[in-house]
Amino acid sequence: MTTYSDSPGAIYPALQRLEQQGLIRGSIEESSGLRRRQMFRLTPRGVAELKKWINRPLVRADVIRGLDEVMLRFAFSEQVVGTPGSVRLLKSLLIELTSYLPELREQLTANKQAMPMSGRLALESGLRSYECLLEWTKYALAGYVRQEKKGATKS
Repeated sequence: MTTYSDSPGAIYPALQRLEQQGLIRGSIEESSGLRRRQMFRLTPRGVAELKKWINRPLVRADVIRGLDEVMLRFAFSEQVVGTPGSVRLLKSLLIELTSYLPELREQLTANKQAMPMSGRLALESGLRSYECLLEWTKYALAGYVRQEKKGATKS
């Protein structure tokens, strides 16, 4: 599992690794203040890797343990791979959630009596979170449909 730290002790070594891999390129820019800043931009290889990451097929493990990464991929998707890529990612999330939720419901039903109350409530919490995410996914897809229809009427 990967974690993110915004401390300078984590950011600068990460930027250095990305630059060594040829994914970003840094340059020093003068600013109006006394300090110069180093700016980083994606290289063509970095853009290709970012597109590959965003377009990577969603799998069950992404839904179970990687929803933060899925949302990060979605946040960058439209800018990097366009609206069709964003919609593809949402449709993939919809499919995974739709197939996973019945399994969770079945697990709750089958084990409800034997579970301690805290375990049952924790499972119900997860189930409700996934149901909420499924509703949001449907809402987001509907937003793209509305946007497409609005664009079609302007043409």
